[in-house]
Amino acid sequence: MEGILSSRHVRIITVGFTACCAGLWGGRTYAQSEAGEATPAPTPVPTEAPIAGPTQPPPMPAAPPTAAPAIPAAAPTPAVEAKAPEPFAFADFGWMNGMSRQTDYPMAGKILNPMFTIDVGYNYDFSNPVDHTIVGSTSAGRSNELQIMHLGLGTDVNYNGARGRLMTQLGLYSTMTPRNDASPDRGQWNLRDAYKLITEGYGGYHWNVDSGINADAGIFLSYVGLCSYYNYENWTDQASYVSSNTPWFFNGIRIQWFPTEHLKFEPWIINGWQSYGEFNSMPGLGFQMAYRPNGAVALVISGYFGKDAMGNPDRTRYHTDNSLLIKYLETPSSFLTKAAFSLTVDAGCEDGGGVKCSGGNATTPSQYFLGAMLYNRLWFDHDLFGLTVGGGVMTNPGRYLVLTPPINGATAYTLSPYFTQNPGDPFKAWDTTETFDYMPTQNVTFRFEYVHRWASVPYFAGHGGVTPQVAKGVYSNVGTPGSQVPDASTAGGTPFAPDLQKTEDRLTVNLMVRI
Repeated sequence: MEGILSSRHVRIITVGFTACCAGLWGGRTYAQSEAGEATPAPTPVPTEAPIAGPTQPPPMPAAPPTAAPAIPAAAPTPAVEAKAPEPFAFADFGWMNGMSRQTDYPMAGKILNPMFTIDVGYNYDFSNPVDHTIVGSTSAGRSNELQIMHLGLGTDVNYNGARGRLMTQLGLYSTMTPRNDASPDRGQWNLRDAYKLITEGYGGYHWNVDSGINADAGIFLSYVGLCSYYNYENWTDQASYVSSNTPWFFNGIRIQWFPTEHLKFEPWIINGWQSYGEFNSMPGLGFQMAYRPNGAVALVISGYFGKDAMGNPDRTRYHTDNSLLIKYLETPSSFLTKAAFSLTVDAGCEDGGGVKCSGGNATTPSQYFLGAMLYNRLWFDHDLFGLTVGGGVMTNPGRYLVLTPPINGATAYTLSPYFTQNPGDPFKAWDTTETFDYMPTQNVTFRFEYVHRWASVPYFAGHGGVTPQVAKGVYSNVGTPGSQVPDASTAGGTPFAPDLQKTEDRLTVNLMVRI
């Protein structure tokens, strides 16, 4: 952002402020200009011969009149159409959490704008789980292994007003993200397999109205919770609870209206809360508003309404997410190049179908979500290095947004008898991260991060892991995914019990490339 508190920089903290992770406007607009025509200049008319005065001799007889030579008309000059400024193009917002820092796009062309991105990481959980499984993270799935978290190949397409975007989802994200969506288990045609390799896939149309209007249909990133789905664009690798427990993507329709270069309003009609299909009989409805008064301040406000409890159409979900980002220092000639912070606050609840937003009791408990996260980011030596310190807190009675631990292959649909998510079940948590980035170019980031997370109930994987041991040193799911393992299915007839603990400490090393 430009300047100290000048106008992803002081986000105005509003009532209902909700939360983290873009590009806060979902992609470039490609405005087309139309040249108007000017009216041709009139052809000059010849003037008359001068009239002789009285002292002059009589005029000579006039020669036969001849036509004056025609003067060619000037070529029409195309009128230059006054075009509104491109949205959010008045400043460099690469400093924002959730935004790419790229300024050069070497593969960009007139119609196609290709992109390659990869996130390769090594995570070490200090509990050293025997099955190498990490619990409760959307950015890491395996411990003590080098893994490709996300490999994306894709492009933006823009031609004559038509627009689209395709980005693949290869690597662990292609299994970790779909398993958190319960909607594919309603009906046939296996939506997880149909969509699991797509991070973003949509088509639409652009109108040159104001600073642009886009209408898109397909799968697009939500940016609820501020952080981007692509960790290359984030200040940290392990997102805090507000981001990890809120949607990364939506499947449906969005309309982006940019009244000015500083403002975006975006309504959604979507299948549901991070879902490929609908949970019940109505779609989810939502919106996002992004405001950047100058290059140093950004404000994002979003809201959501839907019925996302599968098999319980009487239960309604409400959620609001708000983020404020401020770049409070920029001194390019100093060793400390710039500094910024982000604050995200989320609030939501479920009402009906056996729960209440507030004022619950033993038979109809309160079920809500409150969360916040705060990060501070410093850049050093002409943005060669970055240091981020921050964390977040949340409370979620009923655990309706808590990620189901993958105990014996449990998913958001199967749930788990080893970790209940019933109305009234308490869950409180907090976390902190310290992240150091080395960024030799705008296309490469080497990241080193330490994470500490805490929960009020046993939730994270301990040394014993969350997978049954079917033979000595062999760990594999048993029976139906998410089911309780009977006594006889494990060695010696000992009942399987996952090793869950209240804390997690983890070290992460990442290499991220974006071209």
